[in-house]
Amino acid sequence: MDTPLLLGMLSFAFVTSVTPGPNNLMLLASGANFGFRRTIPHMLGITCGMILLLLLALAGLGSLFLQFPLTQAILKAAGIGYLLWLAWKIATAPVQTPLPDGQHRDTPPTAGQPMRWWQATLFQFVNPKAWMMAVGAVSSFTLAGDQYLPSGLALMLIFLLVALPAISLWAGFGAGIQHLLSRPAHKRIFNLCMAVLTAATVFMILGIH
Repeated sequence: MDTPLLLGMLSFAFVTSVTPGPNNLMLLASGANFGFRRTIPHMLGITCGMILLLLLALAGLGSLFLQFPLTQAILKAAGIGYLLWLAWKIATAPVQTPLPDGQHRDTPPTAGQPMRWWQATLFQFVNPKAWMMAVGAVSSFTLAGDQYLPSGLALMLIFLLVALPAISLWAGFGAGIQHLLSRPAHKRIFNLCMAVLTAATVFMILGIH
C-alpha cells in the first residue's frame, strides 16, 4: 500500500466522520444536555458500530444492497422510523438546569439519559448513511488479490483512530455551550431545534440510492 492510498483513507474517514449527520447531531444534543463525560459511551458506541459495519462490508455483506434492492428499502424504512423516534425523544426530553460536566442531580427514572454504548452501536445497523460510508470506503480503498485483507484492515484501523476524535468535536461543542442553556426555556428551544434537525436528516436518507 502506498502513501496516497493511506492518505485517501485518512481523508475519507475524517470527512465522513466529522460532517453533519444523525450521529453527530445526536452527539451535539447529548453533549449540551448531559456533558462531554456522560456522552463518551455514545461516542464509543458509534465508533464500535462503524468498525463492525466496515467488517461486514469487507466480508461482502454490502453487496446485498446491489443484489437485493429490497434490503436497502427495508433498511431505509427502519432508519427513518428510528430517527423520527429519536427526534421525538430529544424534543420531549426533561429540561433541567445544566450542572458542571461530570455532575448531575438525582433524577427520577423517567428523566432523560444519554444513549448507552450498545444502543449507539446497534443504531449504526439501521443508519443508511453509516452503511453507505462503510460500503463506499471498502469499494474505494481496498486493493484486489492478496492485498485485499491488509488494505481492509488498514481501513478499519484508520477509521478506529480517526472517527472517535472527529465525532468528539460535536460532543465537545455541545458541552461547551451548556452555559448558554442555563435557563430551562433556552434548553427547551435548543432541544426542539436539535429534534427538527435530526428529523430533517430523513431527507438525506431518502436521497441515498
